[in-house]
Amino acid sequence: MNNHEIDYHIYGDDMQFVEVELDPQESVVAEAGSFMMMEDEIHMETIFGDGSGTGSGIMGKLFNAGKRVLTGESLFMTTFTNTGMVKKHVSFASPYPGKIIPMDLRQYGGKIICQKDAFLAAAKGVSIGIEFQRKLGVGFFGGEGFIMQKLEGDGMCFIHAGGTIIRKELLPGQSLRVDTGCLVAMTSNVQYDIEFVKGVKTALFGGEGMFFATLRGPGSVWVQSLPFSRLASRVFAAAPSRGGSKDEGSMAKGIFDMFSGD
Repeated sequence: MNNHEIDYHIYGDDMQFVEVELDPQESVVAEAGSFMMMEDEIHMETIFGDGSGTGSGIMGKLFNAGKRVLTGESLFMTTFTNTGMVKKHVSFASPYPGKIIPMDLRQYGGKIICQKDAFLAAAKGVSIGIEFQRKLGVGFFGGEGFIMQKLEGDGMCFIHAGGTIIRKELLPGQSLRVDTGCLVAMTSNVQYDIEFVKGVKTALFGGEGMFFATLRGPGSVWVQSLPFSRLASRVFAAAPSRGGSKDEGSMAKGIFDMFSGD
C-alpha cells in the first residue's frame, strides 16, 4: 500500500457528509472548504499540492500544485493526521445537496477521471492531477471544460455530485450519450467525446444545449441528475430582475447566498 488505508461511514441522504476513521499516524487529504468537524488529537495542516509525493523537489511540487490551478482549484490542500494513540474521526461535508461516492481506486485500475470540482477527500497518497482531453472538440464544447481531474493511487477517495447518482456499466463498444454537465466520473478506459445535437430546431430550441457527451465502453460511468450549474441557473431565472414580489426576490437571494457560501 502506497496510500494510507482509511475506514469511513457516510451519513445522511440528500445532504450527506462522510466520517473518516483514522488509525494512529494515518492521514486524509481534503479539498479546502470541505471540513466539517474533527475529534481531539487530529492535527490539521495546509500543504502545497496534494501531498502524494509524486513530484520530487521544489519544481516537482510547483508543477503538481500548478496543475490544480488549471482545474480552478486552490494551490493548497489540507491534511488531517491522527497524532494520538487510538482511533480518531474527522468529517467532511458536500458543498451542495447531492451524494458522496466512495471509490476504492484499487478496484478501478488505480485511476478515476472526474469533473474538476467533484473531488472531496482522499487517503493521503492519492494523487490529484489533471486529465487533458486530446480531441479539440471536447475542449471547446465539453461544457465542463477541456480539463478534468484524475485521481490516481491505490487508496480510498470520495467525490460528490448533485441530485441522484447512477452508475452505468458499459460493455465493449457500447455507447451512452450524457448531458455534459451530468457527467460526474468514469474509469480511465472509457472513451469520451463531444457530439453535436442533430437537427437545427432541436439544437436551437430544444432547451438541452447543442452538445452532449458520448461515452464508449468498456468501463464504468457515474451520472448525476442535478448538476450545480443547472440548479444555479434556475435560481437566477426565478429571481425577478424588475418588479415582482419583494418576498420572492428575498427568497431567491437567500437561496443564492446559501449556495454561494456568503
